[in-house]
Amino acid sequence: MTDPDIPVPANPAAVPPVRPELVAVLVEAADAPPAWASRVTPQARLDGDLLLDETEIGALDGLLRARFGPAADLVALRSGLDLAGLEALTVADVERLLPAEDAR
Repeated sequence: MTDPDIPVPANPAAVPPVRPELVAVLVEAADAPPAWASRVTPQARLDGDLLLDETEIGALDGLLRARFGPAADLVALRSGLDLAGLEALTVADVERLLPAEDAR
């Protein structure tokens, strides 16, 4: 089942899925049930679609750094954004912080 509030790309097959490790970290940060993971798409906004609050964003930052290293700095990414940028921040934006899978 899809969420009507999460934008769907014109060609969903062209968008690679979110890395499973990132989905697991998001589920843990949100303290969400496993089924919530189906909402995690590259286009899903952290605030508007996944409904992460500031406490969950803080937990996500800590989990990202613990799992992927200091380069996965969500706080630094968010600090450079205005309110509109914060509202538009997507899972794909977070995924770009992560090291390449073969670099770990």
